[in-house]
Amino acid sequence: MELKKNPKIDLSKKSTMLLNLGLSISLLLVLVAFEWRSYDDSGLLDLGQVEDDFEDIMEIPPTEQPPPPPPKVQLPEIIEVPDEEEIEEEIEVELDVEVTEETVVEDIVFEEAPEEEEVDEVFTIVEDQPAFPGGMPAFYKFVSDNMNYPAQARRMGIEGRVFVQFVVDKDGSVTEVKAVKGIGAGCDEEAERVLRSSPKFKPGKQRGRAVKVRMVLPIIFKLNN
Repeated sequence: MELKKNPKIDLSKKSTMLLNLGLSISLLLVLVAFEWRSYDDSGLLDLGQVEDDFEDIMEIPPTEQPPPPPPKVQLPEIIEVPDEEEIEEEIEVELDVEVTEETVVEDIVFEEAPEEEEVDEVFTIVEDQPAFPGGMPAFYKFVSDNMNYPAQARRMGIEGRVFVQFVVDKDGSVTEVKAVKGIGAGCDEEAERVLRSSPKFKPGKQRGRAVKVRMVLPIIFKLNN
C-alpha cells in the first residue's frame, strides 16, 4: 500500500531550511564585515628626506636672584651738650708779712716714719744660707767626735740616717732641734743631743739682713766592723 505525501509537511521543512540558510548567510556577512581590513596606498614616508626645520635650541642662563638689600643702619643721634661754664673766682691773697734781713725762717721738721716692726719669720730658702765654721766637712767631723753610739742600737746592729730639723737663729745659734725621720733604738735622741751642742753657725741673710733659717741635715749612724 503506497503512502501519500502530505504537502503541508514538505512546505514546513522547506521554510525551516531556508530560515537556517538565511541566518547562516547573515552571520557570515557580519563576520566578514568586522574582519575586513583596508590599507592606505599612499606609500611609506622616507624619514631621511624630511627637512630638519627645528629651531636651534638656545641655552637659557639661570635666573639669578639679586641679594636682599642690607638692613638700614640707624645712626646714633648726636646731641650737642653745651660746654660747662667756667666759674672764675677771685682769690684774695693778703700779704701782710714783712720780710727783712733780720727775719729768721724756722726750719720745717718732718716727723720720722714709724719703724716697721720686725716680723720674726723663719725662712727655708734665703740668699745666703747658714754655714758651719769650716764648711760641711768640719760639721760632720764635729758630729763624729761628739756622738756616742747608743748601746741598744749597737746591740741590735741598727745603722742608718737620722734626719734632724733645726733653726739657725739670727746670731747663728742652733735652736728648735727635732728628729723628723729616725731609725729608733736611741739614735734619734743622740742625734738631737749632738746638734744642740753644736757651735754657732754663720747666720743666713736675706737682703743683707740676718734672718732665722730652718734646715734639715742627715746624721749617719754606722757600726765599725
